Amino acid sequence: MARIELENITRCYKGMSKDAPAVNHLILDIKDNEFFVLFGPAGAGKTTTLKLIAGIEFPDEGVIKIGGEIVNLIEPLYRNVSMVFENYALYPHLSVYDNIAFPLRSPLYKKDEDYIKGAVEKIITMMNMHKVDGIYERKPSQLSNGQRQRVAIGRCLVRDPKVFLMDEPLAHLDAKLRHFMRGELKEMQSAFNTTTIYVTHDFMEAMSLADRIAVMNNGKIEQLGTSLQMYYTPVNEFVARLFGEPEINVFSAEIKSEDSLLTLKALGQETPLVPEQDAAQALRESGIALVDVGVRGIDVSFSLTPQDTSWIRGTIYAFEPIGNKIIMTADVNGEKIRIAAPNSTNADLDDPLYLKFNMKNALFFNGETKTFITRSEMEKYR
Repeated sequence: MARIELENITRCYKGMSKDAPAVNHLILDIKDNEFFVLFGPAGAGKTTTLKLIAGIEFPDEGVIKIGGEIVNLIEPLYRNVSMVFENYALYPHLSVYDNIAFPLRSPLYKKDEDYIKGAVEKIITMMNMHKVDGIYERKPSQLSNGQRQRVAIGRCLVRDPKVFLMDEPLAHLDAKLRHFMRGELKEMQSAFNTTTIYVTHDFMEAMSLADRIAVMNNGKIEQLGTSLQMYYTPVNEFVARLFGEPEINVFSAEIKSEDSLLTLKALGQETPLVPEQDAAQALRESGIALVDVGVRGIDVSFSLTPQDTSWIRGTIYAFEPIGNKIIMTADVNGEKIRIAAPNSTNADLDDPLYLKFNMKNALFFNGETKTFITRSEMEKYR
């Protein structure tokens, strides 16, 4: 168990511009026993950060602390961390039993064989692999991808490190197994009572597993907070686009204010959008003229038949059935609006479509800086 502190950490690889390092003056304070997720697109610096904590990489600047101890120049072997790699990294010539037992036979953490047997059996049962015939003697080549991943995770969990480091451990699993393993990982972390740092580019994993999430981009933290804060009050448009399926709709609007009523002229429509009163007041106080409006697909009502003038007319640009729902994309004067529709919806491309936004859940961003301004009921999401 350990608190992890990163103080102004920078890592720049050879050939990189010093103005755009892999990790750029990163500051993080990860609490003891926290399930902490590093989330972001490819190249954001997530895996590099994990390697810096593990000691596989060393920082060019800054201080790394594990349990209050500065570990900048301490080799990985002596940091007492345990890591799961994206590509499993199992020893192909060793059996499942020997792969999991390997950390307990190392010179530094050596245990007797009776202890190792009990620890491996406990892990095999925990990973729900005890019912597989001959599982202990199997080699990695005789396992499915899901079984290999469980063995890799088991090898990480078999001893008692200060911190677990997991680099996209579920990336190569199918959707059903990924869903199952998400629940297993959260339960295991709670049972082991150990700090866990988990890297992923899957927003579903990030939101379902994390106590807190750090969204990374270009080596920096864009936002740090809970999954609800990321979804309901993203710090900017970049973060807003990362969470949710389909991706949030963001379009520009011009603020109009007449007779104390603030409205938004958007999407080439004559009928303006009307924000909720508290959001309108915050927009008025911001003093800006142009705003970007963010509306998620679940907050767009639609009709295939004409409605009153408060509805926006478009045409169906794309129609994507994905099982439990349909993602429809409407073309509204050149702007693409994505809608989450019931899987019973029947429509054809280029059919007319009428839309109405739930402005109570709309997000408002500065049209120039793309930073978050407000939403309705802000106090509810702080």
